[in-house]
Amino acid sequence: MTDHMQVFADLVRYETRLYNVLGERLRAQHGLTVGQFEFLRIIGGRDDCRVNDLAHEIAITVGATSKGVDRLEAAGWVSRRPNPQNRRSSLLGLTEAGRALLDAATPTFENELRTWLGDPLTPKALDQLAAAVALLRETLEDARVGMPTG
Repeated sequence: MTDHMQVFADLVRYETRLYNVLGERLRAQHGLTVGQFEFLRIIGGRDDCRVNDLAHEIAITVGATSKGVDRLEAAGWVSRRPNPQNRRSSLLGLTEAGRALLDAATPTFENELRTWLGDPLTPKALDQLAAAVALLRETLEDARVGMPTG
C-alpha cells in the first residue's frame, strides 16, 4: 500500500532541491532567479500577458506578481504598455535585453532539467511522471483549490 505521506514528502523535497539547483545555476551563469526566469518565460510566450495571467499561472498573489514584474521592469527586462481592453491593467512584454537574457538562460535551465529530471528516468517513466503530475495539477485547478488569496 502506498504511503501518501511519504509520497508527499518525497515530492516536496524533490521539488525544493530541484528548484534550488536550478536557481544556483541560473544565478551563477545569468544573474537570474528561477522566479525571474519563470516570469520571463511566461511573458515571452504570450502576446498579451497581464499581471493577472502571471499570478494565475504561477499560483501566487497578484500583489507578489506585481512586485516581481516591477523588479523585472527596473532591471530593463520587461516593459508595460497600456491595455486597450482595460485601462486599469497593462500588457507586459520582454524588452530586447529581456529576450536576450531568456534566450541565454533557457539552455542552462533545460540542461539542468535534463540532468536532474530526465536523465534519472527512462523516457517511459518520465512520460508517466509527466502525465501523473499534470493530472494532479489539473485536479487541484479544476477544484479551484490551492490558489493564494489576496
